[in-house]
Amino acid sequence: MKNFFKALDDPTRRKILEMLRERDMTAGEIADAFNISKPSISYHLDLLKQADLVTTEKKGQFINYTLNTTVFDEVISWMLDFKNPKNEKP
Repeated sequence: MKNFFKALDDPTRRKILEMLRERDMTAGEIADAFNISKPSISYHLDLLKQADLVTTEKKGQFINYTLNTTVFDEVISWMLDFKNPKNEKP
């Protein structure tokens, strides 16, 4: 969960997640949307991947990035469980 919150702590990474919500994209397509270096985008994508917020699939020479909502579901579920202990009714 630490990687999850670290990944969301940066506005560039949040913007990447918003872009991937619309459609799967290659690293180049993502980089084209920002005015920062491609190595910086790669760094952000790597952190998102470490947090399991994105998955990758290699297609030829390109890597497609896809939003992984499973981690969001797990965190939301944990937060709801935390707020409403199992012995309490919501």
